[in-house]
Amino acid sequence: MSNAAKYPGCRNNFLIFALAKRTKSFIFRALKFFIMAKTCWLEREKRKAKTIAKYAALRAELKKKGDYVGLSLLPRDASPIRLSRRCNATGRKRAYIGRFQISRIQLREMASMGLIPGVTKSSW
Repeated sequence: MSNAAKYPGCRNNFLIFALAKRTKSFIFRALKFFIMAKTCWLEREKRKAKTIAKYAALRAELKKKGDYVGLSLLPRDASPIRLSRRCNATGRKRAYIGRFQISRIQLREMASMGLIPGVTKSSW
């Protein structure tokens, strides 16, 4: 039975599943399996990563020579800056926190529930 069937109407089934387990090391392993981003986003990122790897040596050589005309003739997706970092839980592009590989919203929710080791919500 899926989490969606167990908890209908839940906005984020991952958090419910994580609460059910209550083991903190399990949370980060589970995040990899609960990617909520659209499949087309993920496939586009994979395609861009392949293109970057394909043209990496050529880009480095052209940059070393200072041949910016040659660089401009390469495909746009050959530039590593075109890859975007996304939240592993929701697929959100903005407010990504690299240390945790999740967005600020997910970080706040998970920290409030005590699911991230060593992170607590401050109050004064």
